[in-house]
Amino acid sequence: MPHPIDDLDARLLALLEEDPQVGVLGASRRLGVARGTVQSRLDKLVARGVIRSFAPQLDPVGLGYPVTAFSTLEIRQGTGGGPVLEHLHDIPEVLEAHTITGSGDLMVRIVARDNADLQRVIDLVVMHEHVERSSTLIALSTRIPHRTRPLVERALS
Repeated sequence: MPHPIDDLDARLLALLEEDPQVGVLGASRRLGVARGTVQSRLDKLVARGVIRSFAPQLDPVGLGYPVTAFSTLEIRQGTGGGPVLEHLHDIPEVLEAHTITGSGDLMVRIVARDNADLQRVIDLVVMHEHVERSSTLIALSTRIPHRTRPLVERALS
């Protein structure tokens, strides 16, 4: 299988992670390649789904949500999960939902203002008639924040 990115792609992605506001012209200067080359590479990386967004990464803590929790939800069998996902989508504090293997059906990342607020959010999450059971873990600290740079480096090896 060919590498999904080459050295220039990797350097460009690392630069964007390091300095998201660098811009195409700034990136071309720092990478020592033509502006058109940078733009073409960015367009291809976006088209291939390597770059999903140029939006800023927001920190829930900075928005007043310092509590992070992970809930495993068991969904009533035969419902397809669609209605539960629509329900979860309408709860702003639900940041992610993933279909999982194991004893649960969905893993949901939740944020809250404090523990009492977390209880409110969990109550909202499990309120849907197709959610049969939940189990929640509170994150005490983030030891490795969300990252992708090691994947970029691995893709080159």
